[in-house]
Amino acid sequence: MPTPARVVVVPGEPGPLQIHEVNLPDPGPYQVVVKQFASGVCHSQLHQMHRPRNGAAQVLGHESTGVVMKKGSAVTHVKEGDRVMVTWVRRDAASSTRAPESAAIELGNGVIARGNVFTWADITIADEQYVVAMPSDVRTDVTAIIGCAVMTGAGAVCHTAGVQKGQSVAVFGVGGVGLSAIAAAAVIGANPIIAVDLDDTKLDFARKFGATHGVNAKETDAIAEIGKLTLDETESNLLGRPVQGVDFAFDCIGVPKTMEQILGAARSGSTAKFPGGTAVLVGVPQTDVTLSARDILMNEKKYIGSLAGSCNPERDFPMFLRWYKEGDLDLDALVTQRYRLDDINEATTALERGQIFGRAIMEF
Repeated sequence: MPTPARVVVVPGEPGPLQIHEVNLPDPGPYQVVVKQFASGVCHSQLHQMHRPRNGAAQVLGHESTGVVMKKGSAVTHVKEGDRVMVTWVRRDAASSTRAPESAAIELGNGVIARGNVFTWADITIADEQYVVAMPSDVRTDVTAIIGCAVMTGAGAVCHTAGVQKGQSVAVFGVGGVGLSAIAAAAVIGANPIIAVDLDDTKLDFARKFGATHGVNAKETDAIAEIGKLTLDETESNLLGRPVQGVDFAFDCIGVPKTMEQILGAARSGSTAKFPGGTAVLVGVPQTDVTLSARDILMNEKKYIGSLAGSCNPERDFPMFLRWYKEGDLDLDALVTQRYRLDDINEATTALERGQIFGRAIMEF
């Protein structure tokens, strides 16, 4: 029997987001229908909203919490009534042998809206590979952002970079992803942890999550300031200059300026003693960027990408939930604004204008 749902849709033609009342089909063998508690409002969705639409409608959202209403006959890891988290990364890609199905929603008049997952809806349907079991003893509102923001930022620190205790870190951009990266660096015991942004209020906020220093890149040269904070005059590079810079510099924004800056902020190498630092691109870039090949070579630096924090949701979500329960990941502070489904255009406008400090969620 179909399930009525209210779903946010990017229309095929230019215009604001729309809310459609639709009937979700009964789940196929490998699908799960989830009644949602909350969904994160992710900055990357703005990129999807602003791409050429070419007449094709689209559904959005890729991190949420909810409860299973219905499940397909081949779904075995969750049952009806279980609390779950919906994410855009396969829950255990290493053991997956089947390609996940995308969601196709009938909007009427033959119009179909598609997406791998969609969580900007009071009820969603998703392939079971995007649905992760969730314990029943944790909150279901702020934990919605684990499925993207936390996974992406914290995972970049823990898995992609493999930061170790005592190593130095700089994080460019302290929105939801950047604050998650800072929190993970603090859990590991990195030092110093340098937050870089254009707003002093945001930099002060980052200290709540473990940042030891703040650099306002609007008022100072961020690379030079990071160099001062990390200067080691006991070591020198090939040119005889003192070693400076962080072991790991993370760009959680993905604009040309920050993509360049993280390379300059990474530590210079000391010839025959140790290689240089690593620049980690976390934010989703929309353009190419020119990097200094000479800096990479002469200082033996690395420049790498981190997609979804190199995370395995089935392995990592329980760890992030444990951090939250133990007070190491303050999701209550990280979620700074809440919206209703009907306020989705207000939410995306605030996001685009930089008015959301941490992460916004929609509550259903």
